[in-house]
Amino acid sequence: MAPRRPPPAQLPLDLALDPSFAREDFLVGPSNETAVDLIDLWPDWPERLIVLAGPEGSGKTHLAHVWAKTSGALIVPAIRLADRAPAELAGPPALVLEDCDSTPLDEARLFHLINLVREAGHSLLLTARRQPDLWGLTTRDLVSRLRLAPLGTIAAPDDQLLRALMVKHCLDRQLVVDTSVIEFLLPRIERSFAGVQHIVAALDRETLARGRRISRPVAAEVVARLFPG
Repeated sequence: MAPRRPPPAQLPLDLALDPSFAREDFLVGPSNETAVDLIDLWPDWPERLIVLAGPEGSGKTHLAHVWAKTSGALIVPAIRLADRAPAELAGPPALVLEDCDSTPLDEARLFHLINLVREAGHSLLLTARRQPDLWGLTTRDLVSRLRLAPLGTIAAPDDQLLRALMVKHCLDRQLVVDTSVIEFLLPRIERSFAGVQHIVAALDRETLARGRRISRPVAAEVVARLFPG
């Protein structure tokens, strides 16, 4: 009798998630509460211009959508600044300009946009991975404007927030992972928002490929591949 062959592994499909940007789905911790407080302060912002800075995956886009829902803001990637007239962008009462340090900015247009927003009494939220002094700007008046803007920073997450983020990302993917596996993973992954996203995505692919839940030994294999050493 021929030996029984193991079932073929499933082909893991890298399907894009449809994330929830609801306010109640944003996890608040010591690393981001200053940024959250600043967003929640609107419309009583101390200035018409606010900057939100934090690393990849830290929730800047989520907070921007939370604010946009409250303020009715238009959300525009900073890369589109060169294609849109400042007067057009400054027209709505609120505007989000996202990822301001991901591409070289049209500094003249941004400076003009900020002035128009202030003159109209509207609100402008800029998001970036780094604070404005690190964007490599050369227009002195623009740098001065940005230095005066209140800055909401998002720092590296603490253990409690990392744990909550991992649970949330697993739930978002309908991925069943034992608590013991999560506790095993926490001290062994890159301690960042992006690190949590990457490990959960990898666990999801591994679950699909193996057709069963993730065990601790399998989790160890995934960690070794993603974070060697």
